[in-house]
Amino acid sequence: MARTDLFLILAMAAFQPLAHAAIATAPNRQEGEGPYTQLILRGVTVIDGTGAPAYGPADVVIEGNRIVNVVVVGSANSPIKEDGRPKLKAGGREMNLSGKYLMPGLIDMHGHIGGEEQGTPAEYVYKLWLGHGITAIRDPGCGNGIDFCVSEQARSAANQITAPRIYPYVFFGMGRDTPFTTPEQARQWVRAMKAKGAVGIKCFGYRPDILEAALDEVKKQGMRSICHHAQTDVARVNVLTTARWGLNGMEHWYGLPEAMFEDQTVQQYPADYNYMNEAQRFGQAGRLWAQAAAPGSDKWNAVRDELIKLDFTIDPTFTIYLASRDFMRARRADWHDEYTLPALWNFFEPNRDNHGSFFYDWGTEDEVAWRRNYQLWMAFINDYKNHGGRVTVGSDSGYIHQTYGFGTIQELELFREAGFHPLEVMRSATLYGAQALGADAAIGSIEPGKLADLAVLSENPLANFKVLYGTGHIKLGEDGKPHRVGGIDYTIKDGILYDAKALRADVRKMVADDKAKRGLKELPGL
Repeated sequence: MARTDLFLILAMAAFQPLAHAAIATAPNRQEGEGPYTQLILRGVTVIDGTGAPAYGPADVVIEGNRIVNVVVVGSANSPIKEDGRPKLKAGGREMNLSGKYLMPGLIDMHGHIGGEEQGTPAEYVYKLWLGHGITAIRDPGCGNGIDFCVSEQARSAANQITAPRIYPYVFFGMGRDTPFTTPEQARQWVRAMKAKGAVGIKCFGYRPDILEAALDEVKKQGMRSICHHAQTDVARVNVLTTARWGLNGMEHWYGLPEAMFEDQTVQQYPADYNYMNEAQRFGQAGRLWAQAAAPGSDKWNAVRDELIKLDFTIDPTFTIYLASRDFMRARRADWHDEYTLPALWNFFEPNRDNHGSFFYDWGTEDEVAWRRNYQLWMAFINDYKNHGGRVTVGSDSGYIHQTYGFGTIQELELFREAGFHPLEVMRSATLYGAQALGADAAIGSIEPGKLADLAVLSENPLANFKVLYGTGHIKLGEDGKPHRVGGIDYTIKDGILYDAKALRADVRKMVADDKAKRGLKELPGL
């Protein structure tokens, strides 16, 4: 069997989204109001996404789908100066949002659009995203097929569906019956995907000369590229290799420790290791960072500095591996009962065949190793950010007990754990994501001239990211009783105002109806 044949088999088996048939497209949009000739959001505290501190009260003026002005209308804890406020034009709408917070719509840089195997319809996924203030996603791989992904992208751009903006990054080799054997084949494929509407590609590795040619063609076509450096190819193509070839960014962390090996060239796999045994695959993955150069060492610093010089983006997706360090906590998250579809739950449950369902004999030693893994991984990511590197927010939800929308918010919490200031977290989740997509002229921050992709909430997310969860946050009130607070109030995408609470209610009904159809009162095994 040829080496490339083997890779394709491994990729299809280990990364399930590649094998999915296309799910049903989202229904035509029934939700949302606007865009308006003019919409004024009055009295908000603005978190603009640039890293600047929050400020307000401010009136934010939107005309059509764009922000046209942001006007500070007073001082904190002082009466608003009415004479300095923007005037409402005839036919416009104004909303009194005094005391509320306004932030850019979040950008999830690793957002799979559900899949047939998980049983997650597009409508379910989209409403969970918008219900959490997520207004743009990158689909890494287009697991439902390039035609599906591009079609949904176009329908979202035209606001025909209730969905975030979609950036399709097609899996390297999708649509081919046979593997690439020459660099020219790879170049032709890239051009074909560009013609189909892909804006980028995602790879897992490949024969070096073929992958290098593909990345070169991606640049020539004005597209972008990301890579999950799979263990099946990382011995010859690690993060430094691909970054030097022009790769724009990496997902997860595979390939990064391998670029920092000092006393070895391959991971210290046990003799009985089999990549297709996912318990082994993920168990050993949790022991990889300990094999890399130490924090602050010459090797560590050299890799960090070169990647920054190459303008390389890291999308760590901390959240998707969280169950590896505390399985019981991930399995019993508050949102599963009301927001996780039974079919998705079944996909999560221990199974030797489903990708990421490897907890059929997961033990203390594995979790301890993963906790140490996180310490080193987070240390590098924080160090990378501190020296000027771009780090973005991605969730990879739909796997390993991560439910769409909730996983994205959990990623913000994990960035905080890694050492990011809340304002740095917000910048990674907004402006830096837009920069990595090449879309920062249009989205990613609250500034005049940019598209109106925004989220409104009643609690301060900079004080506690938990208030962004659709389930809210339990807080002890002045009455001495616990109350649930938080959750996004409104999501604005392209100037269209969505009631985020209503979107989440729609999802809860989907879940309740599916349980009733299956004769379930609760998720199996809970």
